[in-house]
Amino acid sequence: MADVNFSRPATSADSRGADARGNAPRDGDLRWDIIELLFFAYRDFVGDADHELEAFGFGRAHHRVMHFVHRYPGLKVADLLDVLRITKQSLGRVLKQLLDEGYIVQKTGNNDRRQRLLYATSKGEALVGKLATLQTRRINRALDEIGPANAEPVRRFLRAMIDRDDPDKVLETIFRQPTPTKE
Repeated sequence: MADVNFSRPATSADSRGADARGNAPRDGDLRWDIIELLFFAYRDFVGDADHELEAFGFGRAHHRVMHFVHRYPGLKVADLLDVLRITKQSLGRVLKQLLDEGYIVQKTGNNDRRQRLLYATSKGEALVGKLATLQTRRINRALDEIGPANAEPVRRFLRAMIDRDDPDKVLETIFRQPTPTKE
């Protein structure tokens, strides 16, 4: 395994010359704190599910497909491609495995027989529930630490991180949803 070097990158006074950085912001203007926290938060958030998925021979792509198919029953394959922003070939491989192993079923559309609509089976729903439970525990631990009343600012921050000009139908649905309340 290669060594990781955490030394600071060379400044504009290095061998590239003073103009090498162009209009790039100065190091002090960058949000290294938030950038690194997001990297580590994402690593641990998906890591909980990754560990569980390994037992099934599944990876993150399987998790994302299962999540959106479960949350949006009847999701068209074309819309799933838009949501995941992956190639048809990549989705095809993952979808085939999930279909073959009985986690998802595919039906043709009622009005348009060319449509392929996806639904989670009870087996798929159970797996999604297990993964969501792991991730919810992590979210709840974090919210307990900062105070459950702070959930709304966290949601607003995460929503603000998403490109709002994205025409994705699932995102449109998410942005229309009211704020959930914890019972």
